[in-house]
Amino acid sequence: MRQKWVLLLAGLAVCALTPALPSITTTHMAQMSRQTPLSPADRSLVSDTFYLTVGIEVSQWLLPTVKGATFRPAYLAVGVRLDQGGRLYGRPQRSGTYVVPVQVCSAETCRQQDVTLVVLANVPWEPRELTFPGKAGTPLDGEIGINGGPAGVIPTFTVTDHDKVPQGVSIGPDGHVGGVPAAPGLAEVPVRICVAGNCAGVVVRLIIV
Repeated sequence: MRQKWVLLLAGLAVCALTPALPSITTTHMAQMSRQTPLSPADRSLVSDTFYLTVGIEVSQWLLPTVKGATFRPAYLAVGVRLDQGGRLYGRPQRSGTYVVPVQVCSAETCRQQDVTLVVLANVPWEPRELTFPGKAGTPLDGEIGINGGPAGVIPTFTVTDHDKVPQGVSIGPDGHVGGVPAAPGLAEVPVRICVAGNCAGVVVRLIIV
């Protein structure tokens, strides 16, 4: 008789637990979904990797994907900090790769995204070519380029006064000088070259005959 009661109670316990199982499973799956890495469409930052140079003042910004978003100030690397507006400032003091979680806040809610700072040793560099001859009506095909600098780092080139660029000519962010000059003349174009945050201004001369 006692065994029958034990079996009956065990059966009732199983029946009582069965309705709860879907709820437990659903809760567990919800927790797993919250831990899934963000897809590209859900990213909080336009770019999350930045290249810096030891001893060179930082002048870069974190760009949020949502308008009006702010950041929680934090230390990102030795000598580098982040302010509420997303500005990276300071001078890196130690080379290395730093992966730091950053809080991006909008509408009273915050989301976390990792930011990677690659801090490189200060390796001197210099521009490789600054003078480009050409002929009106003939395509240009040149490249500014650099000598030196940290290995594997791609320099960027920015024209700081577009009014100085001759008609038909272009200087791209990769340093390529191209286009078809519309008329003869001598042009001196100011360009800013940056290598992992180590920047310098140069003058590119275009001699068109």
